[in-house]
Amino acid sequence: MPVSRRGLLAGTAVAGAALAIPGTASAAPAAVAGDTIRADDARYQDLVLRGQNRRFVAKPDYIRVIRSAEDAVAAVQDAVRGGKRIAVRGGGHCFEDFVDSSDTEVLLDMSTYDEITWDPRYRAFSIGAGAILETVYKELFIGWGLTVPGGGCLGVGVGGHFSGGGYGPLSRKYGSVVDHLYGVEVVVVDARGRARSVVATRDNEYRDLWWAHTGGGGGNFGVVTRYLMRSNGSAGRTPAESLPKAPAALRSSILLYDWKTTTQAGFLRTVRNWFDFFEQHNTADSPYATLYAPFILTHTSAGNYLLSTQIDAAAPNSAELMKAFNAAMVAGVDPKPQVIDVGEGPFLHTTMERSIGETASPGRGKYKAGYLKKGYTDEQILAMYRGLTDPTYTGPESSVLLVPYGGKVNTVPSGATAAAQRDVVAKMVLSASWTAAADDDKNLAWARKVYADIYRDTGGVPVPNATNAGSYINYPDVDLADSAYNKSGVPWHDLYYLGNYPRLQQIKAKWDPRNVFRHKLSIEPR
Repeated sequence: MPVSRRGLLAGTAVAGAALAIPGTASAAPAAVAGDTIRADDARYQDLVLRGQNRRFVAKPDYIRVIRSAEDAVAAVQDAVRGGKRIAVRGGGHCFEDFVDSSDTEVLLDMSTYDEITWDPRYRAFSIGAGAILETVYKELFIGWGLTVPGGGCLGVGVGGHFSGGGYGPLSRKYGSVVDHLYGVEVVVVDARGRARSVVATRDNEYRDLWWAHTGGGGGNFGVVTRYLMRSNGSAGRTPAESLPKAPAALRSSILLYDWKTTTQAGFLRTVRNWFDFFEQHNTADSPYATLYAPFILTHTSAGNYLLSTQIDAAAPNSAELMKAFNAAMVAGVDPKPQVIDVGEGPFLHTTMERSIGETASPGRGKYKAGYLKKGYTDEQILAMYRGLTDPTYTGPESSVLLVPYGGKVNTVPSGATAAAQRDVVAKMVLSASWTAAADDDKNLAWARKVYADIYRDTGGVPVPNATNAGSYINYPDVDLADSAYNKSGVPWHDLYYLGNYPRLQQIKAKWDPRNVFRHKLSIEPR
């Protein structure tokens, strides 16, 4: 099968990636505060280079490895006492320099703190700081037959993924990850500079701090030291009833398109088919609720682009549903793409196989995104086409990724969680990917040009209207805060948080009055 995983599938990595800023930690016994690791320590360079975007590499004064909530309190207190700028690394997938910044003086590394247990006190699953999605999926499924509707990039850490909202292949069926967030343990700093650990849940007196972590994004309120996961509506009487049950098996297919035979009209019809289908099948009770079909539109220099599809094999008539979906995708398209029936496979095996694993040699990237309430206009689709077929640009791993969304997500009111976008059908992620620093300017210019072209009618950004619903904070883009690129007059925080931003500001002022936890797109205290 002529599909390059590194090339054509590179675009899918961003579908599960997140702002990996605050880590989380499990309720393990207290450990001695982590070593202070400085530049002359053998561990320093490996820890510094854990970030997955090589455009940014920090040089902190020192690093602390966090193994408990007590570790985190001690490390934060030391940094605040010394007036040091703090950053926290979970999985290392932050798209901007919020962690790997020249301003970072103290880096708290959560990577060794990844225990996943059932916490009987809170009747919820405790998921620790360094946990990456691969660990979460394996532990929940093998231990209890459960899952969470998280992303498809296995190395992403839960710290930022969860706090920014979190979504993935099962979100149309089970909602956003934060719809299953019962509580959060977080180290905060008060007005007198004292660090302490607080457990905030949807039921207790610290509910506002819990709410802020249901989509408020990482690095804003404190250092998360563990997440407590229990689905909204579940009493947590037993672990087995507390999170969604995983499918037993998944049915999969791939539609492979050849750029050499793709015309402008063919591209327009192909993308329109995709939008039309998900507009028509976007209710929580749709028979297609478990259908996940990210469209990975790579640049023409890749040679091909593809539509990767999966559905719960136990869904009634799943084979017929998959066949009907593929037929709808190729309707009116000439020549038609190659349809590859991958068949049926067990849930965990198929999830691992179809997800994006970690790479030991990450490259450089720029990411720009948007929520869609309905499909793009023809002109916006043609703007994508022009960018992807630009003959002056070569970027076989650069892409425009269309991800189906909505379904169960849209049954939750916009203000019920900090994740405000609850009336959407899809997400778009534009990614430029490359390896050499010398190529930074041309790749950044390409990404910015294509994005501005797509949103030319709204000042170069996805201003909320009948089609757009702003952007996703787990795909942070500092350009949205720059008037050179955001010409709409709508501030960046309204694009990410819509009407929830003032409430987030109030919570920020209450829980982080000294603005200890901050970055280029952090919430400003009110």
